[in-house]
Amino acid sequence: MANPLGPTVEPNVINVDHASHAGSEAHRAERFAVATGDGRDLVQAVQSVVLGDGRAVRLAVAAFVAGGHVLVEDSPGVGKTLLARAVAAGIGGRFARIQGTADLLPTEITGVEVFEPASHSWSFREGPIFANVVIIDELNRATPRAQSALLEAMAERQVSVDGVSRPLPDPFFVVATQNPVGDVGTYPLVSGQRDRFLVSIRLGIPSPDVERAMLLGDGGPDMLAVLGAVAPMARWHGARQVAAEVGMSPSIADYVLAVVHQLRAIAGGAPSLSPRSMLAVAAVARSWALLEGRAFVLPDDVKAVAPAVLGHRLDAAQTGAGIDAGAVVVQEVLAGVAPPPFG
Repeated sequence: MANPLGPTVEPNVINVDHASHAGSEAHRAERFAVATGDGRDLVQAVQSVVLGDGRAVRLAVAAFVAGGHVLVEDSPGVGKTLLARAVAAGIGGRFARIQGTADLLPTEITGVEVFEPASHSWSFREGPIFANVVIIDELNRATPRAQSALLEAMAERQVSVDGVSRPLPDPFFVVATQNPVGDVGTYPLVSGQRDRFLVSIRLGIPSPDVERAMLLGDGGPDMLAVLGAVAPMARWHGARQVAAEVGMSPSIADYVLAVVHQLRAIAGGAPSLSPRSMLAVAAVARSWALLEGRAFVLPDDVKAVAPAVLGHRLDAAQTGAGIDAGAVVVQEVLAGVAPPPFG
């Protein structure tokens, strides 16, 4: 018998649920579009300053969006500092530079407590690590003691001085450069230090056409001087959250595992790649997919980022010297591991 009072409330509840779901999907799509646009704008902004290898710039931006740090091994004068400065300008953040030397002290990185005679009290003076974007030039010229001052900062976004932990700015992004392995006066980065870098890149010598453009005034410090923030700081927090939400199917996860397991097998079972390295591949692949305008990871995303994520984490005995050797090993493994037919 029909209800004389009309339909029950269930259909209305269902309609509300559908409307709520549609609204949620629309909001998610809007957040994704904004994050993709901001990420691409940052890539273009940095590329307008650092001419040449656009792939290296894209990897650096993907690492930033994923919340990680970048290690650069390259010759002097190819734009490493410009890269860091351009990222800082593009996100509207504070920039700082640290020069690695044999006499660099940990407190010159983190900061130090000083006594104020006027107030008869101690106060903390922040070191250069308290910036949104920090470049550490020639990190492997610094002693292991100075290098270790970065571990807590890079992993936990805080520094502890005299028993007090102090948070670092958010976002916090480190670009470190190192001289070629084996150079006189260098201290090789230990595996725990290398593992703190999400990706490693080379900028390399640009092509003759790019060098000609540089001679004619394109890119470089002049372009950096007029580069402004491509998005408000708060939007970069949102972009990182959106990147973390990019989908990864079980088949892609199995693909990442197969690559990592094969690299471990090459090392004779030695744990050269930790679970953190596996998660790092997933994080950068998600950011790479976001920059591609996709809300899901494909095998090509894994192939694009895995050499830069895993190469510097491999043991030196396994790869020879330098980050290029590690990237080559990863590329060889990728060539031998069949990707899933679909994402």
